[in-house]
Amino acid sequence: MDRFNVPNSKQRYELEIKRSRFITTVVPVTSKSDALAAIETIRTEFPDANHHCWAMVADSPTNVYHQDQSDDGEPKGTAGKPMLNVLLHSDLGNIVVVVTRFFGGVKLGAGGLVRAYTQCVSTALQSLETRTQFIRIEHSVDLPYSQLSSLEYWLRSTDIEVLDKEFTDQVTLKLAVPKSALEPLTLRITELGGNITSNKEQAK
Repeated sequence: MDRFNVPNSKQRYELEIKRSRFITTVVPVTSKSDALAAIETIRTEFPDANHHCWAMVADSPTNVYHQDQSDDGEPKGTAGKPMLNVLLHSDLGNIVVVVTRFFGGVKLGAGGLVRAYTQCVSTALQSLETRTQFIRIEHSVDLPYSQLSSLEYWLRSTDIEVLDKEFTDQVTLKLAVPKSALEPLTLRITELGGNITSNKEQAK
């Protein structure tokens, strides 16, 4: 997998379930620390709420080390875990979801809480506006001047991003390359008489 969907902005949805008010906030993030900061911002925004339950996938959907969740005072396993399960089945990444609950006086029970928090996240994701994010590996390409226009023309038909150009005795391009595009890029560079080296992975 070299691409996944992410929220394109902070988005908010609200449901009332048995007189409790559930406000679901979806925020795009770039790291766990970014996600935790977003959660604290929402706590500050709704200081009188009973719970701020949350789940995050703060990297690509396959990176288990950047997944986390919290019940925030609800019975264990009734909020954060079902919220995270919805996220993990959505193939979304770089996302944190906070469900803020104002208790309405009617207890939902463990099963009712699981259903409520699952419904909140599922409903939010159904209307979520997203964009595609690529997992790219940064590469440097050295190329003769005479082949630059040919490579640039070819690049326009790909998802490869040109990060920088340096002109010395030859042209050096820094490229952000989706994993699926690396093999055709390497073949094209070879055909043009250039060289390619790998630098670092990044998500963009």
